[in-house]
Amino acid sequence: MLVVYGSEMCPDCINCKRSFDDNGIEYRFVDINKNLKDLKDFLIMRDTNPIFDRLKKINDIGIPAIVMEDGTVFTDWEGFLAERNLPITYENFGQSCSIDGKGC
Repeated sequence: MLVVYGSEMCPDCINCKRSFDDNGIEYRFVDINKNLKDLKDFLIMRDTNPIFDRLKKINDIGIPAIVMEDGTVFTDWEGFLAERNLPITYENFGQSCSIDGKGC
């Protein structure tokens, strides 16, 4: 089963969850804002996995971050769905969770 690290405050994470739900994709959602251990686990992953290097350079949080059963980590949830020809569900929140206004 996939594990999705994210936050209920993040529009991208909410859209990822909604899209996974709509497409019947099984996952466990870990809200990094609800538990310090979960936040620490996410930060260790983000700070040691090169998949996050580009995101850290642009001051991105790196969520949603999805961990596959084999331990592979990816952040392109939209690409994951597109590769499988599955529709993406978007809700326009009219807000952003980054300082520059470009998303999480």
